[in-house]
Amino acid sequence: MTPQQIEVALERILPRVAKPGRYTGGELNQVVKNWDEIDYKVAMAFPDVYDIGMSNLGWMVHYDIINKHRNLLAERVFCPWDDMEAAMRERNMPLFSLETKHPVRDFDLLGITLPYEQLFTNVLNLLNLAGLPVRAADRDASHPLVVAGGHACYNPEPMAPFIDVFVIGEGEEALLEIIGTMRAAAHLDREAQLRHVAQIDGCYVPRFYDVAYHPDGTVAAITPNVPEAPPRILKRIVPVLPPPVTDFIVPFVQTVHNRAPIEIMRGCTHGCRFCHAGMVTRPVRERPVEDVLSAMQTIIEKTGYEEIALMSLSSSDYTHVLELTEEVGRRFGHLGINLSLPSLRIETVSTQLMDNLGDGRRTGFTLAPEAATEKMRNIINKHVTHEELLETAREIYRRGWRTIKLYFMIGHPMEEMSDVEAIADLSRQVLAEGRRFHNNQAAVNAGVSTFIPKPHTPFQWEAMGRMEDIRDKLGYLIREFRRPGLKLSWNDPDESVFEGILTRGDRRLAEVVERAWRKGARFDAWFDHFRCDAWYEAMAEEGLDPAFYSHRQRSIDEIFPWEHIDIAVTRRYLTKDYLMSQRQETRVDCREHCFACGILPKLKDLRRETPDEAWKCPPVTKVVNRQARRSVKSPAS
Repeated sequence: MTPQQIEVALERILPRVAKPGRYTGGELNQVVKNWDEIDYKVAMAFPDVYDIGMSNLGWMVHYDIINKHRNLLAERVFCPWDDMEAAMRERNMPLFSLETKHPVRDFDLLGITLPYEQLFTNVLNLLNLAGLPVRAADRDASHPLVVAGGHACYNPEPMAPFIDVFVIGEGEEALLEIIGTMRAAAHLDREAQLRHVAQIDGCYVPRFYDVAYHPDGTVAAITPNVPEAPPRILKRIVPVLPPPVTDFIVPFVQTVHNRAPIEIMRGCTHGCRFCHAGMVTRPVRERPVEDVLSAMQTIIEKTGYEEIALMSLSSSDYTHVLELTEEVGRRFGHLGINLSLPSLRIETVSTQLMDNLGDGRRTGFTLAPEAATEKMRNIINKHVTHEELLETAREIYRRGWRTIKLYFMIGHPMEEMSDVEAIADLSRQVLAEGRRFHNNQAAVNAGVSTFIPKPHTPFQWEAMGRMEDIRDKLGYLIREFRRPGLKLSWNDPDESVFEGILTRGDRRLAEVVERAWRKGARFDAWFDHFRCDAWYEAMAEEGLDPAFYSHRQRSIDEIFPWEHIDIAVTRRYLTKDYLMSQRQETRVDCREHCFACGILPKLKDLRRETPDEAWKCPPVTKVVNRQARRSVKSPAS
């Protein structure tokens, strides 16, 4: 179909589908260029519906960067919802871009954002709807180059046969280098093009690597099969954060986050052992206060958003968070802008920060203790005490907030029922603090997730907890939270198990992903679409045991499926931290003491090209009066 034919078909389809605004384009601040005047065209895809994808900051950043280049073009692509997909397949309508309605097949490159594993089957469905072969081996230079990046790509193996190139790490610079290489190699066949791309730092081309297995199913070796492919792919890192996105597209339909995000800091130094993002985004880099304020001014002028989210893994650790929030109030307070810091750490939230945030709508305040006993906090390396949490809750309620949301994690193999009982006890104690100020209007909403061991973390060797135990623990919490002022939400443990399987899966799981998709699995992140039966059937048909991936403790010397992916944090450091967790030993924040995780030596070449101040981990802002933290119990690694 031509773009004109797609437009005509949409006139007939859209009145019959839910939320037609998902498919029209034409929003404020979308970028439309003259298709015939652009040298290289990129379809930027988020493999979920418009409502979800339009809130993803990583996707927005790449759309913005590409369109700032005169000779490049980026247009948006999302997965259609069930009703729209059925209408498209009935009419043989290909997946198209929102800006100009060109079929994805017409673009030179298809860039796919993969932040989490539940999107894997959506990627295959997206490729199929676009009229592209789902397997990379079946595509040639006449097809768009399929590039994927995001946090789910740090173990790319379960998606290896479907993707031409994975960008490992931060893609702001790498994607432009791939585009430049492909433009220069446009006259070559796909194999030759990929040999050139494989030489770009941070680019992993799966077809150039062979995987061998031991008889027990564990990985024996991962070896390159062409000279252009490096034995290990070191993640890409942007030494200085680029200017933040300001020309946000204003969506026509309600999205999951109705706000404009600004990334104020990248990376984290707390070393929570379960946290994949905290390990793979090192080192810490911060944006200057004035850059953030300037971006806010432009966003307000160009979008009309009434909420600005200051994003990072731990926003209260941003060195100048007090200065920033004070200045936001001074410059923009009269506009009624609601300022949110979605990721606040209990131990670094100050009363002054609460006051600075207090001029907006005081609806709720989120904290993530993750565990309710000192034992479990030591295991996961979460530096917060019982007293700190209650003191922070008290000050939050005192300043007018009536609801506190607490995030907890259950299911670690070393967790006992008493640790879960403590979650209910702690939630009741927090609620009691709220009732001192708001009587029966105070509330505590607790969110409980199931422990999932992630690659490149100290828990990558760990097994998931037994499902019957997790269900018993959830049942207990559900009963205990049936009290006034308490509310409990939780993740489906079955969904968590399959995330655990995929996140640590090997290349053999690609066959399972494709089988599950062909059985109808898609939108696996949506609880009403998750097809547990399709996944189990697919694994049985491939002769693979789910427990091998989810509930098996790994030996210290096991070769992981992601062994060739280098996040610049050494295996030696992660091993020591895992063994410390078994002994319930902790490490303090990296800004207080360097544990030689490996990130800075690995990046010494990049450091020579970058001012030193861009790499310094700023000191922890001491904003909470509390007793000294526990001393380090291990030698520096």
